[in-house]
Amino acid sequence: MTQKRIVCVLILTILSVCGTQHIPSASDTPDDMVLIPVGEFEMGSRTGKNNERPVHTVYLDAFYMDVYEVTNAQYKAFIDENPEWQKENIPEEYHDGVYLRLWNGNAYPEGKANHPVIYVSWYAAMAYAQWAGKRLPTEAEWEKAARGGLIGKAYPSGDTLDTSLANFARHFNTPIAVGQYPPNGYGLYDMAGNISEWCLDEYDPDFYATSAPKNPFSKGTRQETINSFKVVKKKNRVLRGGCWSDNGLFLQVSYRDWGPQHYTSVFRGFRCVKDVLKSP
Repeated sequence: MTQKRIVCVLILTILSVCGTQHIPSASDTPDDMVLIPVGEFEMGSRTGKNNERPVHTVYLDAFYMDVYEVTNAQYKAFIDENPEWQKENIPEEYHDGVYLRLWNGNAYPEGKANHPVIYVSWYAAMAYAQWAGKRLPTEAEWEKAARGGLIGKAYPSGDTLDTSLANFARHFNTPIAVGQYPPNGYGLYDMAGNISEWCLDEYDPDFYATSAPKNPFSKGTRQETINSFKVVKKKNRVLRGGCWSDNGLFLQVSYRDWGPQHYTSVFRGFRCVKDVLKSP
């Protein structure tokens, strides 16, 4: 087979996999995000809790994900431009009474500009993502990104984890600045530990038994949830990644946690994703 024909076959193969999705170049990637490639991965665990089973093959379109968890400094830029989400103004239905608990008005704690923002509800995370031109990741997107290209491993770093690789087990007894540990295979930091991260999906313990094989989303549609998040009644939303106080079990890439979407906590924060544009 000639070199030219080999190239043509490769292009056709890529197109058959990606459909009409734009094949991004490095220059397409937004600042402080990384590309999570199109394709299949094995989601779930053979040894974890029942809600992590069965292991199933999932196909996802390519997407971009924030390299780091959203920080206090980034969140301040959002509330400065959107006063309705400031601590004193946020509607009571969008939080549980301790929203931005450690902030003094619109000022985050001194010296913690690069620490992940905490005490933010799912509603607030959704509002930030919309303002930033992004969205929260689906549960499947989060897990694929956390795995970093590894197959069948327990953690973003492989089958073992210790406090040289993640902030957990109360090693520091607090969240710390983002990016202090080695990144995973996709170049993402803190996908295990530090803070647990909100996802877009409504939590369904039985979802893996019925989920769609392509771009799965629990209950409703992704776009409908994004468009109407302010009027969505209180539900449980998926949380992933474990946090600074959790033991290693909670930091496994397949571990599924959840909380009420108005819930805020010292343990919870978020990061965002962005869709790769489709070809016209």
